[in-house]
Amino acid sequence: MSPSRHPAEGEDFVREMVRRDLENGKYPSVVTRFPPEPNGYLHIGHAKSICLNFGLAEEFAGRCHLRYDDTNPQTEDPEYVAAIQRDVAWLGFDWGEHLYFASDYFERLYAWAEQLVRGGLAYVDSSSEAEIRHRRGTISEPGTPSPDRDRPIEESLELLRQMRRGEHEEGAHVLRAKIDMAADNMLMRDPLLYRIRKTPHYRQGDAWSIYPMYDYAHCLEDAIENITHSLCTLEFENNRELYDWVLNAVGIERPRTEQTEFARLNLGYTVMSKRKLLRLVQEGHVDGWDDPRMPTLSGLRRRGVTPEAIRRFCDDIGVAKSHNVIDVARLEHAVRDDLNHRAPRALGVLDPLPLELIDWPADRVEWLDAPSWPHDVPREGSRPLPLARQLIIERDDFSDDPPPDWHRLAPDRSVRLRHGVVVHCVEVVKDVAGRVVSLRCTHEPRGVERPADAPKIHGTIHWLSAEHSVSADVRLYDRLFTVEQPDAVDPETGESDFLGHLNPTSLEVRTAARLEPSLADAAAGEHVQLERQGYFVVDASSTPERPVLNRTVTLRDTWAKIANLPEAHEAAERARRNAAEKAAFKAEQRRASAETGEVADLDPERQEIAQRFEALGLQTQDARLLALDPALAQFFEGALQAHDAPKAVANWLLNELRGLLETRPIGDLPFAPPALGELVALVDGGEITAAAGKTVLAEMVETGSPPREVVARRGLARLADDEALVPHVEAVLASHPQQVEAYRGGKTALLGFFVGQIMQRTRGQADPQSVRALLTKRL
Repeated sequence: MSPSRHPAEGEDFVREMVRRDLENGKYPSVVTRFPPEPNGYLHIGHAKSICLNFGLAEEFAGRCHLRYDDTNPQTEDPEYVAAIQRDVAWLGFDWGEHLYFASDYFERLYAWAEQLVRGGLAYVDSSSEAEIRHRRGTISEPGTPSPDRDRPIEESLELLRQMRRGEHEEGAHVLRAKIDMAADNMLMRDPLLYRIRKTPHYRQGDAWSIYPMYDYAHCLEDAIENITHSLCTLEFENNRELYDWVLNAVGIERPRTEQTEFARLNLGYTVMSKRKLLRLVQEGHVDGWDDPRMPTLSGLRRRGVTPEAIRRFCDDIGVAKSHNVIDVARLEHAVRDDLNHRAPRALGVLDPLPLELIDWPADRVEWLDAPSWPHDVPREGSRPLPLARQLIIERDDFSDDPPPDWHRLAPDRSVRLRHGVVVHCVEVVKDVAGRVVSLRCTHEPRGVERPADAPKIHGTIHWLSAEHSVSADVRLYDRLFTVEQPDAVDPETGESDFLGHLNPTSLEVRTAARLEPSLADAAAGEHVQLERQGYFVVDASSTPERPVLNRTVTLRDTWAKIANLPEAHEAAERARRNAAEKAAFKAEQRRASAETGEVADLDPERQEIAQRFEALGLQTQDARLLALDPALAQFFEGALQAHDAPKAVANWLLNELRGLLETRPIGDLPFAPPALGELVALVDGGEITAAAGKTVLAEMVETGSPPREVVARRGLARLADDEALVPHVEAVLASHPQQVEAYRGGKTALLGFFVGQIMQRTRGQADPQSVRALLTKRL
């Protein structure tokens, strides 16, 4: 891609910015970086940043650095360093000779720290952590200066040098920037620059006893490497002011690197926090970082997801300026689309039911030539498939008492065996308990024309020769959590009970599974589609004697069915949702690309509005977004008339209501602005949960009903008292007797599972803490 080319239609705001910077000569070339901290394995969220940073360098003939921000020796490990390089390379990106470590810059970073002290821009503070936190103030109250803020420069300098030499214990002193204890941005209230850590560094050993804070080190690392575009996720937006302050304070001249924020990848039905992923590993909820249920790149690789599918997915979701949750079905669609042309077809039976062809000679084996690819995939190949007297079929493909429209096998009914013959069930063999144990069937010879009056064959099922099939372990992986946002924060407790939403059926191992003989020698990493079952990959633990297959993805979105979305409407609903997301994304692109500067870049009228909103406590970006749209600004002020909580109202307006509007103008809403304020007041007052509030808002958008009316009609009031919760608790315990027995047998981690089930049953109305207390009593 030539940097001088005109912006492509729909090009994201980051690429437009880079193109503009190159065309006006701001930078001679593009230099980006991917800066992971080696304290865990990379996940799908990191893939978005990797694709963006390396992709920009590739598109604009620049370069991308792989740099480890290894400034915290307490959490970092060489294992993670190796895993990160392995994952970036697996995704298809090459950093070449540009591999860097923040720890290589420790001397330069320290020299700058002394420079700040000598210039009166930093000081050593001997306050405790609790004292520093207490003196920082609040959003509405300025902070209080430390007694050490005016410590003589030479004294601070000598203490800093003693800290470096290891002469003080952890917590005795910290180095702080001297900025403004009354700053609206609390990060600017004399932030910490260095702290004492008596922990050996995995690369530097015991050479250092103090380590720089991320906000101090990161911008200087960018400057050292001449990074032109420092791309961060939105949670670092407030950090940009400190980023620029540090560069100014040490005298880094322009043109220099600038920080730009974009929305991180929030993927449904999973968590992206390294801390939470580490907890899943350490507490044994998953089998390591590369468990195929994990969103880590190593887990996705072991599950059979290809780097091509991930790159396509990242390209499809694009780069935006506002938070949203991406439907995991979009990732699964990209995986299916990729594997459709990559995975040959084969047959596998996961829950075998014996079937004997009573009119087939006992010693006869007919080898059928079965194509490995469907007609719509332009690839050739086939494999031999043995047909014999003793067969096995999927137990679910037979019904002793078939429902209407049953098109599979049943007593006195016929089906076609895939690639094989038509069979007719003449006898059902059962054990003493009445369970079907085998079927006896006849067959119609191949090549013989069926009589004109013969019943039409409606169904085709898969099958295998019992003698020739291969025993295997087939692992059916599913989503790790049962709700789309498992780590959503409870508005009352301020915590997220993500473990309470773990999916108890996220892994099912079929140890009695059988595969066709062509898969006996399949190598680890090979992809295959087991027809009618899904896409699978051969696991690294697989052996010729006992193949092991991991399910990558089902053949269609089965969760849409679980949610009672009719299959006939599934494709249309997905298309509608994607179209709405793209429309909102393009609108956001236009907004963000038009206003990437500070508030001062707005016209005078909108600048005044934005400044007024900032004075109410809103972040700069939120104030700017509201000011850009007069109708949105007016709606916001109208909502405040009903509930004077600017930050909360802005959050609901920008992050919830705008998403429901899709392409509709806000003036078309069937309710007045104060109704939104009333809804936010219900949530803030604890009358309903945030989850219930989203349900209420969606109905308000559709019908215009007042929020209290919706809450009353749909019974969404918060359930907090034991009397209201008892029926739900008893119902959940009664429907999960095995889990109850396991909990009472010592598996107390199941408490989170029960909490999650009750939260689902009550549609998020229950108070999690009350649920936990009541469960503890009942169990």
